[in-house]
Amino acid sequence: MNLAQVNLAQVNLAQDIQVPPIDYVAIMPLLIVLGVACVGVLVEAFLPRHQRWPAQVALSVVGLGAAGLSLGLYAGSASPEGVTTLAGALAVDRPTLFLWGTLLALGLGSVLLIADRSVEPGGAFIPSAVARAAAGGGGDGTGAGPEERDYGSPDQAPTMQTEVFPFTFFALGGMMAFVSANDLLTMFIALEVLSLPLYLMCGLARRRRLLSQEAAVKYFLLGAFASAFFLYGLALIYGYAGSVRFTEIAEASVGSARSDALLFGGLALLVVGLMFKASVGPFHTWTPDVYQGAPTPVTAFMAACTKVAAFGAILRVFFVAFGDTRWEWRGVLWAVAIASMVIGAVIGLTQTDVKRMIAYSSVAHAGFLLLGAMAITPEGLSGTMFYLLAYGFNTLAVFGVISLVRDADGEASHLSQWAGLAKRSPLVAYTMAFLLLGLAGIPLTSGFTAKFAVFAAASADGMVPLVVIALIASAVAAFFYARVIVLMFFSEPAADGPTVTVPGAFTTAAITLGVLLTLLLGIVPTLALEWAAGGGFVS
Repeated sequence: MNLAQVNLAQVNLAQDIQVPPIDYVAIMPLLIVLGVACVGVLVEAFLPRHQRWPAQVALSVVGLGAAGLSLGLYAGSASPEGVTTLAGALAVDRPTLFLWGTLLALGLGSVLLIADRSVEPGGAFIPSAVARAAAGGGGDGTGAGPEERDYGSPDQAPTMQTEVFPFTFFALGGMMAFVSANDLLTMFIALEVLSLPLYLMCGLARRRRLLSQEAAVKYFLLGAFASAFFLYGLALIYGYAGSVRFTEIAEASVGSARSDALLFGGLALLVVGLMFKASVGPFHTWTPDVYQGAPTPVTAFMAACTKVAAFGAILRVFFVAFGDTRWEWRGVLWAVAIASMVIGAVIGLTQTDVKRMIAYSSVAHAGFLLLGAMAITPEGLSGTMFYLLAYGFNTLAVFGVISLVRDADGEASHLSQWAGLAKRSPLVAYTMAFLLLGLAGIPLTSGFTAKFAVFAAASADGMVPLVVIALIASAVAAFFYARVIVLMFFSEPAADGPTVTVPGAFTTAAITLGVLLTLLLGIVPTLALEWAAGGGFVS
């Protein structure tokens, strides 16, 4: 073959290649978030150390504002049917827009907590990512070891590890891609993009270094196993359907003469990976240790945003790919939901650490959310998304308040240290009490409206026995919320008890945002419910 023939063949090949159309306007919020993450890396590389914190904070707030503005402009004119773009890899529909808006709003609150340097002098993060924990003691988080005090004063470490900002945005971008993924391969890549920064962020705590590093290692190892389960399930489903696209999996599941062993075996493994990320029992074993050991702003980010991302992906998988086969898999998920609610409610009663208690609360709430996800109805979809919005802001504010109660060794997270808090700081005690009542689902809070929406959808779809169990679990879980309230208001504070730090502007803004939305979504939830019910998944 001569040179002219080679050139002609190359021209013909180029003509045969079709460049997939890309709807840049639809995915602009995602592109902005990932772009901010990349610019944040350049800031770390080229700016002097003393200039990085203000630059990263400004970049983060402006980036989130720009992403939110582009999302609002697109949502106002978007088609209710939704669009797919990037060769069908991403689906931008009404649920995607709602979940993206929720993630951006929660991301703003999380960034404010991460950026604060007044609650913990110098910030909640280690000044250098390569700093080692001191040898010996303190790994149990009691504050006894020397590593607890290495960076405890502004004189010792006036700066913080600002690499946490691009980490946050890479994780947030992965979460946004995760909830909009239209096939399993894109979902797996997004899962890794959101997970890897979180593994690193968990080990960057300024205090209790050994506990923080232990949390990071546990999260990484268990997360790697969960990702392997997800990938193996993806392979089995591909072997059954011949595709990883959700719509094609749905078509194969109702029109194929093949054995269903590959399909449901793959779904089971897939569910393990998704339930791990959503902290659904019994796949929750990482949750209490990581919540306790990670820096509290990172815990808030994980508890709020990761829950939204995980259940957003679960909804898309259940509704689009496996909605027509729900009668085959729903029975197994009944058992998973019951296990999650029981584990979260019962073991939460035994906890003496506030962060671990909220971790088991998260496991119980994951069981409640699973009720809405299993109800393959428009009401189940909208109720679950509203629950994610309400729970996210409630939890974000709870961890903001937890960061304010401190002793000489840092955060005072043991329940006994919260005794008599109302006598030391009535405002903080009343704020915490209101937020705990929201988690319990008391009327006039967002928790009540969210639970009512999810339980009503599950009842209408024939899951009344499961709703009864959920109500009992809610009543049990309300006890450990009430226990904290009783300690704060009806116990005497210890003479050497912890103090309440006056929050800076960033932490104050994050807590205020969470409290206001917990109240507003409980009193006037109509707007958010209507937006959540604005349309279904693109098919």
